[in-house]
Amino acid sequence: MIQNYDVLVIGGGHAGCEAATAAANMGAKTCLVTMDMNKIAQMSCNPAVGGIAKGQIVREIDALGGQMGLVTDATAIQFRMLNQGKGPAVWSPRAQCDRGKFIWEWRRVLDETEHLDIWQDQADELLVEEVPAGAAAQQHRKQVVGVRTIWGCELRAKAVIITAGTFLNGLLHIGRKMLPGGRIAEPAVPHFTESISRHGIRSARMKTGTPVRIDKRSVHFEDMERQDGENDFHQFSYMGAHRQLQQLPCWMCYTNAEVHQTLRSGLADSPLYNGQIQSIGPRYCPSIETKLMTFPDKEQHLLFLEPEGESTNEMYLNGFSSSLPMDVQIAALRKIPGLRDAKVYRPGYAIEYDFFDPTQLTHTLESKVIKGLFMAGQVNGTTGYEEAGGQGTIAGINAALTASEAGSDTGISRAFELKRDEAYIGVLIDDLVTKGVDEPYRMFTSRAEYRILLRQDDADARLTEKAYDLGLARQDRYDWWMEKKQHIEEIEEFCKNTSVKAKDINGSLEHIGTTPLERGCKLVDLVSRPQLSLATLSEMVPALKEVLNRPNHRKEEIAEAAEIRMKYKGYIDRERIVADKMRRLENIRIKGHFRYEEMQGLSTEARQKLSTIDPETLAQASRIPGVSPSDINVLLVLMGR
Repeated sequence: MIQNYDVLVIGGGHAGCEAATAAANMGAKTCLVTMDMNKIAQMSCNPAVGGIAKGQIVREIDALGGQMGLVTDATAIQFRMLNQGKGPAVWSPRAQCDRGKFIWEWRRVLDETEHLDIWQDQADELLVEEVPAGAAAQQHRKQVVGVRTIWGCELRAKAVIITAGTFLNGLLHIGRKMLPGGRIAEPAVPHFTESISRHGIRSARMKTGTPVRIDKRSVHFEDMERQDGENDFHQFSYMGAHRQLQQLPCWMCYTNAEVHQTLRSGLADSPLYNGQIQSIGPRYCPSIETKLMTFPDKEQHLLFLEPEGESTNEMYLNGFSSSLPMDVQIAALRKIPGLRDAKVYRPGYAIEYDFFDPTQLTHTLESKVIKGLFMAGQVNGTTGYEEAGGQGTIAGINAALTASEAGSDTGISRAFELKRDEAYIGVLIDDLVTKGVDEPYRMFTSRAEYRILLRQDDADARLTEKAYDLGLARQDRYDWWMEKKQHIEEIEEFCKNTSVKAKDINGSLEHIGTTPLERGCKLVDLVSRPQLSLATLSEMVPALKEVLNRPNHRKEEIAEAAEIRMKYKGYIDRERIVADKMRRLENIRIKGHFRYEEMQGLSTEARQKLSTIDPETLAQASRIPGVSPSDINVLLVLMGR
């Protein structure tokens, strides 16, 4: 059987689902190939979305017209805004989700997406052809034309997106026992990597893991500390309904000396320390045995026991990822007071899998080797649902543009890229394609140099109009953003133009504990005080309350966005100036201008790195590890000549 499409997506995880819906919503005839339609967007590890910097990525996916935020809000069983004790640049939303409902909500989204087919099968071979001589061949000698599946089906497409997660030659480890698999009880994909690598694309191995799953009926919650979620207005999507499911608590407990002693007794059989696993795991989500070895003097480690859903007894023990023998894992668990009678559904395990060096990709996530081939998610060396979803969105957009270009007579190439000052997704992709990875990449706020410009509250301000111009964000999303934008500006203008008299407001200011006024001032000057908020000031200034309460369906969200813009205007403006200066280097294109290996003015490392990565711009070159400021100066001088 042969089927023809514009875009073909291989893998139904978080990257694949976002890629498929993005491409289809832009009008591309799309097919999503997945091994199991009943495990679409499976949350393989923690049943949670968001977290530090990850939450910002989900907000950006949503602002672009993606689905992860909507699906998360529809299935959330606990929501928290992290880092609220710090500045808004690092506020990060996080939601615990119902794992089963998350899958079926994604299935509903896919089933209702026009131009999108689903085919349950397994990719076995990438189909590639030589590019005919001409302009296109200057950059690509080969072009993807589709895949062949294990059942002999040939799916042909103008663009193919690989989002295979941990399934490529996946190998599961529990103690000394090893089994092929992409996830527990799911088969690995054995030949697909080789069908890609034979075309000159480099692959390597990485490792990740997951913790034990526990029956909540066996837990002594009285020996744990309860952690409830928040029930304010915050959520992930700018569009969806507010939390609809029952909200459930998480629970905190700690390891102890007895736990550590039991775990150490099994280290000789640990795949991480007996030579069984050679690949590198995630630095920022280490296994419990890695914590013991890295922090030998630490007497306890914090664990979170988290619900997997509204109506299941299954719970996830966050912080206890392990691949030790199962009897060691269970014996150690039962040394924790709250888990002394723990019944286990399954032990933790580690998994090794193939990934492809992301420096072989452009900023659109298209291969530099094979035209029309895109990659997103863990196959690019990242870890996390959110990082995968962000990459999937960008890959889906650009695959749709590539397919449109292939069917056009104009021959005009279009591409969609996000810069480092436009989105965390832009930081993520630039880091991947410029620096590469030597361990599973995880996003943090510290990776972004323009954090104050990339807040979770303003993702729609940064991205929705871009997505609307692409045809990805729909009319209702665009209309809501324009309405919200207007309301924010009205609040700002009111505060800038409204004066308050000292005698009218000093009593209230003294009661709150902030310095009284010596003379009248504009309302915006009071908003900038850390002790005051728009909500507080609206009780002192009735006219402000009227402005804040103008009819709309997100009053609190609008007020928060306006308040942040006013409070942090100086910081925002200063960071924008810095970002604009760097943009000048982004505009200096150097690709194709130099033969780096022949340039004796560059350091040896710079020649090697620049030749391998072949950066598009001078700014990208400056971010490559091993390329020094003096190397950049050499390039600037030569560009001037």
